[in-house]
Amino acid sequence: MPHYFDAAHRLQIETLRQRFTARSEWPTWLLLIGVYGGWFAIVLNSHWLGRGWSTALLIPLLVLWLSVQHELLHGHPTRWIRFNKILGYAPFAVWYPYTLYRDSHLLHHRDEDLTVPGVDPESRYLTAARWQGSSLFERGLHWLNKTVLGRFILGAPLALLTLAGEELQRLKNAECQAWLMWLTHGTFTFLMLWFIERYSAVPVWHYLLLISVPALSIAMIRSYYEHRPHAHPEQRTVLNEAGWPWRWLFLNLNFHLVHHDLPGLAWYDLPRVYRMHREQWVARSGGFLVQGYGQLWRRHGFKPIDSPQHPFH
Repeated sequence: MPHYFDAAHRLQIETLRQRFTARSEWPTWLLLIGVYGGWFAIVLNSHWLGRGWSTALLIPLLVLWLSVQHELLHGHPTRWIRFNKILGYAPFAVWYPYTLYRDSHLLHHRDEDLTVPGVDPESRYLTAARWQGSSLFERGLHWLNKTVLGRFILGAPLALLTLAGEELQRLKNAECQAWLMWLTHGTFTFLMLWFIERYSAVPVWHYLLLISVPALSIAMIRSYYEHRPHAHPEQRTVLNEAGWPWRWLFLNLNFHLVHHDLPGLAWYDLPRVYRMHREQWVARSGGFLVQGYGQLWRRHGFKPIDSPQHPFH
């Protein structure tokens, strides 16, 4: 546990971890059952639900699935890495293999490198050299991606283009791990799409473009302003006091500094740990506090929140 927590805070957190809920992880098991069961129920009943309702139900379910996968890679509901991988490997959200997401995200948790372009795999910033070498069109896209609306519209396509470029290069370099990962992910994705085509009223193209991409776009809202450049690593991570619908979809990752400081803490305990010592958390973040995603929309729906160019790296 980080050294900056006082003895009372340490005891409170340790007490939470010793509860039956934390030891059994029953909330995460229920989530897994709910997402798997919900996905099959919607797909198999899509002829009765209709394409519109099926789409409306599947999009948030896929957003929730991405959040569940995040819990799995952080050691929930079991401590067995391979077993969690099996639990989270279903390609419901299509685009990101679980292994790729797990490995890159764990690198992102090196807090001393947060936001550093080329080092933090989830950085949304560019180096000065990259910025200077960008065309006016590319700069315009990056500026738009710094607004909430632009993030929602452009975030997913830009991320997928970046993913395609990076992974195609790995495949060209004959990296065995990349080939194995994509062949495995591709096989399971093909089987899932065949199942959708065979048993549902949702066409495959519709699932790919009008369900999985919008789900990724909503997930992009969570990461829109999770981190900012700052000289002190602990002040680079946000505390977002979001409303309950977003907290559920994102499994409380809006309390992002708490998660980065305590990455092994389960999603259901993040709000409680935050509320116990809210003032200390806000002080630790350097006042990096957002009053919900609505505040971000009102202030930065059309206005960039900061520069795409990293200020000191």
